[in-house]
Amino acid sequence: MDDSRLPASFMTPGTSSFADFLASQSPDLLPARRAVPQGHAGDLAPHGTTIVAATFTGGVVMAGDRRATMGNIIAQRDIEKVFPADEYSCVGIAGSAGIAVELVRLFQTELEHYEKIEGMTLSMDGKANRLAALIRGNLQMAMQGLAVVPLFAGFDLVSGQGRIFSYDVTGGRYEETAFHSVGSGSLFARGSLKKLYRDDLDERGCVTAIVQALYDAADDDSATGGPDLTRRIFPVVQVITPEGGRRVPDGEVAEIADAVIAGRMNRPDGPAAALT
Repeated sequence: MDDSRLPASFMTPGTSSFADFLASQSPDLLPARRAVPQGHAGDLAPHGTTIVAATFTGGVVMAGDRRATMGNIIAQRDIEKVFPADEYSCVGIAGSAGIAVELVRLFQTELEHYEKIEGMTLSMDGKANRLAALIRGNLQMAMQGLAVVPLFAGFDLVSGQGRIFSYDVTGGRYEETAFHSVGSGSLFARGSLKKLYRDDLDERGCVTAIVQALYDAADDDSATGGPDLTRRIFPVVQVITPEGGRRVPDGEVAEIADAVIAGRMNRPDGPAAALT
């Protein structure tokens, strides 16, 4: 390859942060550097809604519904909101969908760039901190209604367990215990998981509990989409274990969702938890 076509900065050893390199060379490519007219722009862009994550013995599960809204309109019925960040982590987006997807792509590149430069994978805490910095860089747009509030989860190879991190619009990072949810239906999803979550859940049981939580969120929050039986559109589910991350096949998620819906035919409010 003819290296003379590339600026010298591309061939000079430097930071392991791709976002920092991009900010110094082409800052206009960063999502947060785009010019936005004054005023509140939140209602002008599609928004992703509910993301849920929960740990189980040997890993962590994250899932998101498929609906994007724009004000009172359903902007898209099959949007994907959960993405692999790298081999052992994933990120789910809530907030302004377009900016959120750009931020996720930048985060994926950030982790890949670090691994290439340093020759090793960034630690779980390091990944969570890098994502916090990217969110903090979007603060100006967040103040104009274009906020991005992701949920981050992965398997920590050092501690040998699944971990979950939530964020606020300023880039504040918070580690969650057992389960968490973000987005407009998050209160209902967390309430559902408080009832259904157990420490001894296996992988399938954890996926089922999360699908139940998304169903409960859709039952009470109009911006959250439930399983679409006519179009066969079901939540996107990522499972991460010591072997790495994988997306649960749509057929398997559909099977679990169908069982959840069948149970709701007899008990619309979902399974009851024991009182003790």
